[in-house]
Amino acid sequence: MTGLSPTDRADLDRAARHLVRYMGAGEFVPFVADRAAGAFVHDASGRAVLDFTSGQMSAILGHSHPAIVEVVTGMVGRLDHLFSGMLSRPVIDLGEALGTLVPGLDRVLLLTTGAEANEAALRMARLVTGGWEVVGFSQSWHGMTGAAASATYSAGRRGYGPPAVGSMAIPAPNAYRPRFTTADGALDWQRELDDGFDLVDRQTSGGLAAFIAEPILSSGGVIDLPEGYLHALLERCRERGMLLVLDEAQTGVGRTGRMFAHERDGMTPDVLTLSKTLGAGLPLAAVLTTTEIEQRAHERGFLFYTTHVSDPLPAAVGLAVLEVVARERLAERAAVAGDRLRRGLVELQERHECIGDVRGRGLLLGVEIVADRSSRTPAPETGAAISRRCFDLGLSMNIVQLPAMGGVFRIAPPLTVTDAELDLGLEILDRAITDVTG
Repeated sequence: MTGLSPTDRADLDRAARHLVRYMGAGEFVPFVADRAAGAFVHDASGRAVLDFTSGQMSAILGHSHPAIVEVVTGMVGRLDHLFSGMLSRPVIDLGEALGTLVPGLDRVLLLTTGAEANEAALRMARLVTGGWEVVGFSQSWHGMTGAAASATYSAGRRGYGPPAVGSMAIPAPNAYRPRFTTADGALDWQRELDDGFDLVDRQTSGGLAAFIAEPILSSGGVIDLPEGYLHALLERCRERGMLLVLDEAQTGVGRTGRMFAHERDGMTPDVLTLSKTLGAGLPLAAVLTTTEIEQRAHERGFLFYTTHVSDPLPAAVGLAVLEVVARERLAERAAVAGDRLRRGLVELQERHECIGDVRGRGLLLGVEIVADRSSRTPAPETGAAISRRCFDLGLSMNIVQLPAMGGVFRIAPPLTVTDAELDLGLEILDRAITDVTG
């Protein structure tokens, strides 16, 4: 743990003695955060680290945004938590705001985490359809609890006992590593989707309830579903009496250059889940669905009565987030800043053989690290070394390592990031790659 102050070293020693390690084979970052502001996190010694993951892909307004600080400070002294059956004006206001953002999805349930929102969505889908089988992508991440974990295939499935009965998966279309190709070698996602549902039809016992999908599979390696795919997926669900649940935990609230990633495809899911970005780093999630589905669920006794459902404090935060994103036109900013960032990453790709692919939308971009671009051989060790060197140089970069893929950097700075901060991140990444690969 080089570069640490004696105090931070002692704190990390205490952490090693007392904290449960929850990151699989990963370890805690050798850094003890003391404060954060904007796009930077600082330790007690004053060292600043540029945050290119918005915390846990969540802090879209940056850290300690004045509007969020004001809301939290005011609400915690006035109205923070209530009996779960009691409503407050912030909850009603946020429900109304969210219920008018996506045409057709006018009913809203406010919760805490992405996993909880996906649990509620899948529970509702099972109740409404009468089915129990849930299909997802084999590179997906939807949470670490119950049904959400059963629909998560990118990691964490071994050693915990059987997942929920009826859990199925199909591969997501990956343009960089296509399973099905056209005559000219391009990704043939239509044929791949047909093949996937052929497998689903062979496996189902007649109880299909829902398909749950991310428009961009972030933890799965920033796999951007091709334009038109979501509309075709919705049609496949309609044919089988399934509901389509879209998990926009990381892509919602402006991140991809639109308010929601699915808007690009001109379709509306049956259920939409939001989290991470909705609370801008605070625990807030939402389930959006149609009046018809909500009515059917209510008639059948839908129950999702939790301790922190409809809490007023996070609801007030979510309302402030939506107001700031609209007022400062941050979705448009994400598109512009994302173009700048992508151009910079493509320039690095031209100079560094280890960058195999640059992909994504807006300010959610992926950089896949490979041994060489001709073979596309995965190089996870190189990616991990670059990630460590980036942090040494003052840049926090998250890398996803999955079987059959190289390390894939998930780059998702706050929507408030400046051009200078983007350029600094690119400069540090360039130096880190050079230092690692020579």
